[in-house]
Amino acid sequence: MPKLERVEKYKGRTMQLTFEDGECDFLNADIVQRYSLRAGADIPAAAWEEIKHADTFRRARERAMYLLDYRDYSYADMVKKLMNNYEEDICFEVADDLAGRGFIDDVRYAETLARQKFEVKLLGEFRVKQFLREKGIPAAVIEQALEPYRDDAAERARELAERRYMKYFDPDDRDLMQKLKNALARQGYGYGEIKEAIADMIEDYENEELDEFEDE
Repeated sequence: MPKLERVEKYKGRTMQLTFEDGECDFLNADIVQRYSLRAGADIPAAAWEEIKHADTFRRARERAMYLLDYRDYSYADMVKKLMNNYEEDICFEVADDLAGRGFIDDVRYAETLARQKFEVKLLGEFRVKQFLREKGIPAAVIEQALEPYRDDAAERARELAERRYMKYFDPDDRDLMQKLKNALARQGYGYGEIKEAIADMIEDYENEELDEFEDE
């Protein structure tokens, strides 16, 4: 590999390296300093590959940290995002580094998303599980994140149904009841959960009707 002829500032933290054959390359100033690159240096090909890899890794890691400033990512999601700009091996190397330092944590990420989808969106388990799978969360981690929300699934189904349909609720309106069941199914609730939620709503509805009748 030709000797390094000049090392000079290019823009910001980027340095321009010019070789004896006139070819130029660009590296971050920290990489230049780490490898003590200066005019007259004779860099073996293997060493240059290591230097370029270190520079690419640094840029990819900076990109990942920038992304994490705005939201959390799963391991698989981060790799997928970085692969828009970098080679696969670099993406996995960066993700491994961030996971090892705690910046990426699939368990934490899955628990946060599950809490949001269950408690805020009031989705059923099927929809939440599907969402976590799409984010690349491992199956065992998904199961761990879903477990705390299984016992009160029917209560959430009822809350969602009341939020959307209580104003128009009428057990005798078959079309409305079917629409309600279909809506809950689309949100990820199972047959048993839907049946229990609607049964509770009907019971309350009938009790209110009875109370109104007795008051007259």
